[in-house]
Amino acid sequence: MNRKFLWAALVVLACAAFSRGAQQGNSKKAGGTRSAIAAVRGSSPPANDSKPMASPEASDPAYVIGPEDVLDISVWREPEVSRVVPVRPDGRISLPLIHDVEAAGMSPQQLGVSVTEKLRKYITDPQVTVMVTAMNSQRVFVVGEVLRAGAFPLLPAMTVLQALSSAGGFTTFANVKKVRVVRTRNGKQVEIPFNYRDVLKGEKPDQNIKLEPGDTIIVP
Repeated sequence: MNRKFLWAALVVLACAAFSRGAQQGNSKKAGGTRSAIAAVRGSSPPANDSKPMASPEASDPAYVIGPEDVLDISVWREPEVSRVVPVRPDGRISLPLIHDVEAAGMSPQQLGVSVTEKLRKYITDPQVTVMVTAMNSQRVFVVGEVLRAGAFPLLPAMTVLQALSSAGGFTTFANVKKVRVVRTRNGKQVEIPFNYRDVLKGEKPDQNIKLEPGDTIIVP
């Protein structure tokens, strides 16, 4: 009887130990599985269900699109229609489905509205974002007797003095009293005089005009 009782007790203890081990193993596996799932969820990017956000250029109401600018036209969830396009010399851009669209003279927001309206014929509720990736139309030119002649980005409220400074100043042969700004108005070129010495002295501050896109400063 004692041997049978001892043997039964050993069997019960062995079963209990095996059961505890199995439970701990399952718990570790479950914990490991949960950790792995959490890690995957944490590292995976969320689904891109949000609408695209506009860049500062796209939301700037003061910027006016011009020829030679480069635009990123993004149509949400429509990659076949989205394009990076240049503004042609005639002020238009070309897009799939709607073909030629007038762009010059508009802000990015206005162009986005125009493209959206035209796409409604082909796409349900199109979401269009327009971003200016290269502002090539916003330039001025400095030529003649300056140290660095060429095209320069037109900064906000940029004046003749500031543009000449961007060009590095004058050469020793420059006639700084006979500088002129050439501007196109209504299809015709006009010349605006600029006497560097007088402006620097504060005698003719009205000659230090704010530049416009396409202005050319000539230093003889």
